[in-house]
Amino acid sequence: MSNVGTWMQRTAQDWIVLTQLTHNDATALGIVMSLQFGPQLVLLPLAGPAADRLDRRRLLIATQALMGALAFALGVLTIAGLAVLWHVYLLAFLLGCVTAFDAPARQTFVGDLVGETDLSNAVALNATSFHAARLIGPAAAGIFVAELGAGWAFMLNAASFGAVVLALVLLRKRELHPRARPPVEERREFAQGLRYVWHRPDLVAVLLMMFLVSTFGLNFSIFIPAMTVESFHAGAKQFGTLASLMGAGSVAGALFTARQDRPRWAILLGSAAIFGAASSFSALAPNVHLFGVALVLTGAAAQVYMTSTNSLVQLSTEQAMRGRVMAILLAIILGCTPLGAPFVGWIADTFGPRWALGVAAASGFAATLVGIRYMMKHGRRHLHLELRQRPLNSQGTGSPGSDSSP
Repeated sequence: MSNVGTWMQRTAQDWIVLTQLTHNDATALGIVMSLQFGPQLVLLPLAGPAADRLDRRRLLIATQALMGALAFALGVLTIAGLAVLWHVYLLAFLLGCVTAFDAPARQTFVGDLVGETDLSNAVALNATSFHAARLIGPAAAGIFVAELGAGWAFMLNAASFGAVVLALVLLRKRELHPRARPPVEERREFAQGLRYVWHRPDLVAVLLMMFLVSTFGLNFSIFIPAMTVESFHAGAKQFGTLASLMGAGSVAGALFTARQDRPRWAILLGSAAIFGAASSFSALAPNVHLFGVALVLTGAAAQVYMTSTNSLVQLSTEQAMRGRVMAILLAIILGCTPLGAPFVGWIADTFGPRWALGVAAASGFAATLVGIRYMMKHGRRHLHLELRQRPLNSQGTGSPGSDSSP
């Protein structure tokens, strides 16, 4: 329920910034993304240790309630006709600050719910839930914006956070899986997480690949509305439909990943390459119908890549370090995207949205090359570790990452 509201707000916010608060200004849209996701990087030294140190359930109750309050404020301003661009900037920044603490706690809380044995499948099913809502949210937002106004989409999102808070309150706490906690003297050392990653060439390669794709390839909040308005001269309903089509691809990708018993490097590399090819197809699509088909392919490839990365990082990281390492990953996913957003927005404004999608395609191909280089350098050792992890996963004993020393 809450994910539907989240996608409604994302879609409605992008649309009003591009068409109501500015005159088709993709750069302003990029600034909103930077303010909303930039705090992931700034607050990284605090967010990662918080996910390891604090009660994740209570932390999530607090962050979800705050996110609902911010959505409510934006809805009130919009419905009252008082919203201006700086209001969106400010509320996007505050949402980013709250999300910086919410995201690593929410991702690692999956392990608290299901344990190690089912973690890979649970991560994929979690992504499936998120992107299944993407089938409904953007299309519903398009209808709300066209018929009732964007403010009501924000208000519905605010109400939807109540579902998450209620679910967290009703959880049977005694059935949560116990987790290893870092020693007291290490709990506040975010640098420990950086050192841990630095001595793991597999994690360095995965995070570098994610940096390339997230910085230059995942700015679809810019690509889709810009293509809708500039290339196809379509309206809010068509924009919502296109965003939902990408969501359909994301659901298919998440379901595919959920069928895998463990993350595989071959799938990671293949999905990065397919993402690059699908983004190229999107950039060259001659009409809105083929663009929609391209978005389905792009969404599927992007989701397989993202979910495989998430599972690979969690399963190969020691439990005591998982919150900090996941905070680094999520900071790259959600924090580096805004680093590229103003650049991608400038490309769209200056050369057209098709060239901006070309940048996304290049990021997928570059990430594939980084992964191939890692496999060429560490392939034999990596294969040995991968084979050793199979009995651990099948028997449900131990942590695969505990044997993956640098």
